[in-house]
Amino acid sequence: MVSTKEKVVTNLSDLTETQLRQVAEYVEFLRFRELRKNGSHLDDAELEALYGEFADEDRELAEIGLADYTANLALDDAAQ
Repeated sequence: MVSTKEKVVTNLSDLTETQLRQVAEYVEFLRFRELRKNGSHLDDAELEALYGEFADEDRELAEIGLADYTANLALDDAAQ
């Protein structure tokens, strides 16, 4: 019987670099959530480092979302 860990490792080899980054981010999220659930609290410096780590990606995702929003507005205007 194949373990869950073995399945995950096998599936990782088929992912693109972008997908692997998403998996890595999700793993970090799961670890962070587990820390919070177990009552472990991060101090301000640790939280600042964590937020800083994802700031560039958050900004990039926001810009992508804004581009989609702008494109959808243009489509709505054209339909009217």
